[in-house]
Amino acid sequence: MRIEFGRVTLASTAEFEGVGIHGGIASLVKVRPGAEGIAFTRSGERFPATPDSVTDTTRSTTLGTVRMVEHLMSAFAALGVTDAEVKVEADEMPILDGGSATYLAGLKASGSAPVGWKSALSLFGRVNLQEGPCRIGVSVGTGRWRYEYDREGSFPGPQVFETRIDQKTYAAEVAPARTFAYEEELEWLRRAGLGKGGTEENTLVIGKDGYRTKHLFTDEAPRHKLLDCMGDIALAGIPLRFLNVVAERTGHKMNVEAAARLVEICEWEI
Repeated sequence: MRIEFGRVTLASTAEFEGVGIHGGIASLVKVRPGAEGIAFTRSGERFPATPDSVTDTTRSTTLGTVRMVEHLMSAFAALGVTDAEVKVEADEMPILDGGSATYLAGLKASGSAPVGWKSALSLFGRVNLQEGPCRIGVSVGTGRWRYEYDREGSFPGPQVFETRIDQKTYAAEVAPARTFAYEEELEWLRRAGLGKGGTEENTLVIGKDGYRTKHLFTDEAPRHKLLDCMGDIALAGIPLRFLNVVAERTGHKMNVEAAARLVEICEWEI
């Protein structure tokens, strides 16, 4: 299958400031217009937003030395932004609202500008990965995304969220869904020096028999997992509207592996 799409960047700089969810350190991010793909820069080092640049997938996706890039990448993908220079002053992106709603609003307010075209001579057939109960399938499609969530023996039980990706739907149904943690994990996270920037506003805490903090959706967990999956798959550089994705119990590691496989089998026109 051959596809062609317009490359898009920002019309002006967008700035975001907050604390990182894990380190709790203040983080300032400036997203500037670009024309060489999406890349994150910290301390003079530039890390292209590709699977090859991923250095860690433990509880978030890290590009080079910049942690927690998936929420901004998800917002980029929803808006169709293909080119941007992201300058980060800390080792972790700010958690902000816990989802991608703040990133989405800031990017939209900055406007968009065309930077050319990109086309694929051959997109791909299908990617299927599975490890135990975790699996992901990616095929050429029309932007249908589905996430099946289940943490066996724990509230809220099996949940499924499915949607067709477009800007309006993403803004209303996906972007507000926040990162979450289980109540039983909190002490371990503290001992590990993680979760220092978590608050009741940016993190959903799930107990054995119910939510411990206010939830925005009864199925907020699979919505946020889909948000993360979108940000990770966006590393392949394929507009999400050309993909159909079904993911079950995946984390960042498997998502990034799927993105890497997409990069391997796509043939782009130079």
